[in-house]
Amino acid sequence: MPKSSAIESKTKSGAQGGAGPSARPRVLPVLPTLKGYQKSWLVADVAAGLTLVAIAIPEQMATAHLANMPAVAGFYAFIAGSLVFALFGRHPRLSVGADSTIAPVFAAGVVAVAATGSRDYTHLVSAVALMVGALLVGAGLLRLGWIADFLPLPVIDGLLAGIGIEILVKQLPTVLGLPGGGTTTIGRARAVVDQFGQLNGWALAIAAGVLAIVVAGEKLDHRIPGALLGVIGATVLVGAGGLTHHGVHVLGPVHANLPALGLPSATWHQIGQLVLTAVTVAFLCIVQISATVRSNPSGPTPRATDFNVDLAAVGVGSILAGLGGSFAVNASPPRTAVVGSAGGRTQVTSLVAVGAIVAVLALATSLLKELPEAALGAILIFVASRLFHLPELRRIMHFGWFEFALALVTLAIVALVGIEQGVVAAALIALAYRARLTARPRGAVLGREPGTSHWIETDVGRPTEQLPGVLVYLLYAPVFYGNADFVVLRLRGALTSAPTIVHTLVVDANGIADVDYTGAKAFGELIAELKDQGVTFALARASHLVHHDLKHAGLIEVIGTDRLFPSVEEAVRALTAPQAVPQVAPPV
Repeated sequence: MPKSSAIESKTKSGAQGGAGPSARPRVLPVLPTLKGYQKSWLVADVAAGLTLVAIAIPEQMATAHLANMPAVAGFYAFIAGSLVFALFGRHPRLSVGADSTIAPVFAAGVVAVAATGSRDYTHLVSAVALMVGALLVGAGLLRLGWIADFLPLPVIDGLLAGIGIEILVKQLPTVLGLPGGGTTTIGRARAVVDQFGQLNGWALAIAAGVLAIVVAGEKLDHRIPGALLGVIGATVLVGAGGLTHHGVHVLGPVHANLPALGLPSATWHQIGQLVLTAVTVAFLCIVQISATVRSNPSGPTPRATDFNVDLAAVGVGSILAGLGGSFAVNASPPRTAVVGSAGGRTQVTSLVAVGAIVAVLALATSLLKELPEAALGAILIFVASRLFHLPELRRIMHFGWFEFALALVTLAIVALVGIEQGVVAAALIALAYRARLTARPRGAVLGREPGTSHWIETDVGRPTEQLPGVLVYLLYAPVFYGNADFVVLRLRGALTSAPTIVHTLVVDANGIADVDYTGAKAFGELIAELKDQGVTFALARASHLVHHDLKHAGLIEVIGTDRLFPSVEEAVRALTAPQAVPQVAPPV
């Protein structure tokens, strides 16, 4: 992997192993995105920072509400995550803070150990933040960013959609003004149906109004702080109309004292119960950070080292948030996109937003006490709708039924059973999916394009010609213990179904990456069988790695060096009688 210039920066004496006075220790650069900063960027960075904070204020409170934590905890999470990432992160526009994707995950895990609202609950949420932070720092230091590529896109889309359904159902009682109940998605939905007669019209109207404003702002220009405008309007309406007397629930007093840094109180038994939750959250963070970085590139040539440093920086942000009594942080795709569209150039935007949040905590928390919970619920419902990527699911369905089934199964497990179980199931499904593709590789009978030396699949819609007695077969996978018997079976089937009796089999090995011992033995048995039947076996376009594997298996001598060819055409010309007349097959 490429290494950062800071890590590579050594003096010549240091590079030679000397310990002279000019040798410099390896240090992690502070504020790397400000390197070469230009004054002309400042106005755009400040404007983007103010746009960011206008979006972050309602979003961070809503995420804290989703995590069953005080609203101020969302602000603390944003400050910790944004400040640390601004100091050490490599991506110039990445926004880090409380995130609605991971909030229901750690909330569901902690609520199984401690009651919501209890002191133990708050401490355990912070303990999870410390564990998540440690896992992300470890992943960054060990350069494990490739884990983000572990899940196929259909599984990720199903996972996010399931989380979106979980958030939506959980917020229904809030936006409808109902008591709610149930511990599962089905239980919560059933409680809403049973209590529907107690619906609070004011709460529903507030939620609908805020949601309309957020959607309108998104449609017009996603830099418009629709959520902030909706929250301000709803708060003014509740205060002016005395709607708390009509059953509208509000946040109440928000205490914004500076958090005292310290380790949360938790037993080792409780920590053990939350390990799976922490691993799940860390994995989701890695996936989402990767997705955010990919969709918002920081330059023409992003480096793997930068991504691993970013993972570690987000991890340190989670550790600081946990020490401050808050919860794990994550990269935010929508906030990052807003920073980019608003013209932000560096992490100065995050520093400006942090300063504005600190000012709000110091001067304006009294204005939040009449903020209706229905407004926050409406914001979370909007966020949930963004997690349900319907157009992408449609594209997956059109691509193939199996991938679509993967997405639906993952969605169902996450929504109906649990997010943690869904993530584990998604990982197992991904493994099974890859194992299935590798164990049952595809192959194709090739034909020559008339008038050329090109051999292509016979079912691609172009005319091809077949030579009587010759079968050319292309394999698309390595031949190993998991698919050796299947590959040989496919070759036998192709020989049997050929339109004429085959006297020459040419295997196009361009798609074979390697051959293991089991695969080599299966090939050897097939070659011996073909020899007994008078069928010549030849290999074309095999890489030097495949040659190496076959040599160590003793198959080169069995096949014969004169039966190894650099191209299919050369193999066919060498093994076919000159008088063979091609038979042209029409396009399929």
